[in-house]
Amino acid sequence: MIEKFISFIKRHYREILILIFVILFLEIAENVLAKEIMERDIKGYYYISKYLINDTITPIAKVITQFGGPIVIVLLVICSCLYFRDKRIAFSIFLNLGLVGLINQGLKRIVQRPRPIEYRIIDERGYSFPSGHSMGSMAFYGFLIYLIYKKVNNKKIKITEIVLLSILIVLIGMSRIYLGVHYTSDVLAGFFLTIAYLVLYTGIIDDYIGTNRVIWPNFKRTKENKEEQK
Repeated sequence: MIEKFISFIKRHYREILILIFVILFLEIAENVLAKEIMERDIKGYYYISKYLINDTITPIAKVITQFGGPIVIVLLVICSCLYFRDKRIAFSIFLNLGLVGLINQGLKRIVQRPRPIEYRIIDERGYSFPSGHSMGSMAFYGFLIYLIYKKVNNKKIKITEIVLLSILIVLIGMSRIYLGVHYTSDVLAGFFLTIAYLVLYTGIIDDYIGTNRVIWPNFKRTKENKEEQK
């Protein structure tokens, strides 16, 4: 029985992950639409403003948040497209960000949640739910994590880059809360939905980009990959 259950999980892990994170997103979205989560978010802002905000952390948060902004992300996408030899990889990166941008803007217009006004360290326009920075950073850096996991042979480099990018994603989300332009629920919802989206997107795009070819031009190829290229 246990073996069948484990076998089922292995066969359908993508569907299970998508279902879990979609449910988490919908739970937050439902509470936001019903305005049930607002009180908890305001309490969160109270503790942040009282205990965390200071002159040392603020400039750091302002820098970190830029790595999830549209200008930096678009520039990184362009650099990535120019960097990779395989144009299918470049196209998949570009398509990924475009799709997430459309999803985010569509949801913002549907929910139309105002941004928090309790405190603002920086000015930001537009609706609040879900966080565009959270969705954009999770989509772009998350897809890079997927590519690194699939394509980079050196385990030390692979683990280091995956950990650093994961930390960056989390810090970007935290910076949006710290700077007062998003509620905690905006950031969490953005993360949850984008994780579900990435699991689906990578599953669809996997055959298109291939999983056996090393496309990171500056890393050493294994013997199998060299033979494959011959």
